[in-house]
Formats: sequence, C-alpha cells, structure tokens
Amino acid sequence: MVFPGPMHAVDLMNEERSPSARPRCRSLTGVRVLATGSYVPDAVVTNEHLHQRFGFDSDWIVKRTGILERRHALPHQATSDLCYEAAKRCIEQANVDPADIDLLLLGTFTPDMSFPSTACLVQDMLNLNCPAVDLQAACAGFMYAFITGAAYVVSGVSDMALIIGGDCNSRIVNPDDIKTYPLFGDGAGAVLLTRGRPDQGIISYSMGADGSGGDLLSRPACGSRLPPTPELLEKGLHYMFMDGRAVFRWAVAILCDTIQDVLRHSGLDQEDIDLYLPHQANIRIINAATDVLHISRNKVFNNLERYGNTSAGSIPLIIDEAIQENRIHDNDLVLMSGFGAGLAWGTAIVRW
Repeated sequence: MVFPGPMHAVDLMNEERSPSARPRCRSLTGVRVLATGSYVPDAVVTNEHLHQRFGFDSDWIVKRTGILERRHALPHQATSDLCYEAAKRCIEQANVDPADIDLLLLGTFTPDMSFPSTACLVQDMLNLNCPAVDLQAACAGFMYAFITGAAYVVSGVSDMALIIGGDCNSRIVNPDDIKTYPLFGDGAGAVLLTRGRPDQGIISYSMGADGSGGDLLSRPACGSRLPPTPELLEKGLHYMFMDGRAVFRWAVAILCDTIQDVLRHSGLDQEDIDLYLPHQANIRIINAATDVLHISRNKVFNNLERYGNTSAGSIPLIIDEAIQENRIHDNDLVLMSGFGAGLAWGTAIVRW
C-alpha cells in the first residue's frame, strides 16, 4: 500500500514533534452503533449577520473556512440541554428501554459548570440509572468517548453505552476576534453502542495527545491556574485563544498521518473506505488532507457550511446526518477523525 507524499507534523511544525511518537493503533471489534441522534439550536447566525453586527467580512469567512452559517444556543440553553435533546432523539430512534442503558460518556469542553459533570446533569434529565462522566478532549472529545465506550462494551462491562458529544462554543469564543468567532457553532450528537458481530466495530483506531502543543489552543483563565478576576476578564483571558496558523498546520498533518496509520494497521486502502467523516473544523483543513491522500471528495461527508465547528458535537452530528441521508449502510467501512486542543486526536475505521 503506497501513500502519496505523506505530510507529517514534524515537517510542518518542529523537528521535536516526531510522528513516530504516536501511540500504536489498536482494534475494538464486536461492537456496533445501534442508533444515532443529533440536535442544533434554533438560532441561525449567518455570515451576513456577523457582518452587520461586528463588521466581519462575510466573503472572507467563506473563502477562509467554507462556513456560511452556524447555530448559537439560546440564552436559556446550556451544553446539557443540547446533549439531552440529541440523546433523547437517539434513544427514541433505537426504540429501547432507557433502563437498559448502563453507561453514559459525554465529550465536551464547555460544561455547564465545573461540577457536577454535564454527564450527570444529562443522566438526571434522561432519568437513567448508570455511571455518568465527562471526557474532556476538546474537538476530539467524542472520539475519546466513542472509543472508551466501545472498550466497555467489548470487555462486557457495559451492555448498552450512550455516547454523547456536544459543545456551546458561542459562550467561550471572543466576539471581537475575527479569526476565531466565525469558526464556531453550537450543537450535539449521540450514539448508542451495544454488542455486535465479531467483524463489526472499530477495525483500527489511533488515539493520542501531544501536550507540548497545549498553548496553541486554550482558554487560559477560569481554572485553578488563573481563577477569574476583574483584571483577567478585562484582558479577555476567559475566552478561547487559538494560534490559527499553527493549529491549521498541525490539524492537516495529524489528519493525514492518522488516516494513514489506521489504514496501514487494518490492511486497507483509501478506496476501501465507503465514507470519510472528518471533524468539521475548516473546509481548507479537510480538503488539504484528503487531497494529499488522493481521497475522492465525493467520499467525504461535510456539513460545515451550515454548522461551523461544533467541537465535540461535530463527529456525532455528521454521523447522524450521513445516516439520515442514506450515506451509511450495514457493513460499510466508515472512517471518523476528531482533532483539536490538547493537542489531542482520535481516528477510527468502523465497520457498520
């Protein structure tokens, strides 16, 4: 299997961050996706709206990101509300007894509050009787939760796991920052995992982190390091900070590298994958990576233009929409990849 011109993080960022440092790929078969669900808030924020309100150049947004509009949570909504709606739709679609759900994992980096966890809040809203916990891996949060949930099911520790990813990015992005504010939207998605055939499930996955790049994408204040003070709030340190150029280059590199990693580990070629579901961060990241790997754009599912970057909500949102559009069928090979702050990533080939 030959890959054209691999693009490595070591080539794009610095010589100290070597692609050989990535954890080895593994498999988790014998698990299947039983059902999916998603939810986005009703408030549609178009590029024209951003132009009228903040003076942002709407054409610049489209050219730089591919985003036409995004959704923002209404004033009374928080991340738990979005996740609850997505999970409720998923459970209804599966037509299962909620009492059979014995694990809830929720990926988010915009929790309702520091504690209790958003997962516990959603567990109460759904009236579930199971362990519930948040996983914080930013835009890779759903993939971390998905792979972790699959491990619980495969090991027999869980019979039916509810995996949710959701974020209210509009609450942590600086509205005065033209380079970040237009990129992000709010949304959530959910899947139910249960036991499947021996050949179903995660054929290969790469999950890892590079904490040396943590300062490239962060929210400096409002934690134990920098508790909120009037001075910090005045400086805007309670908002997200992103070194856009460096993050862009890393994202293209890690998407390329980990796609190659899981394909090699599984013994598959690019053409064997029926559908690619990359994290919806920026259309230029997606196109750059898939073009390097000569992946047909017809096989890449995108909804970025309507929702923007919904962080942990991104992957489950596109899974649900792809299924609704009949783009995923039984026995299909689907490649999913989430990547973001941490720096963290999770890429997996799943047999449906």
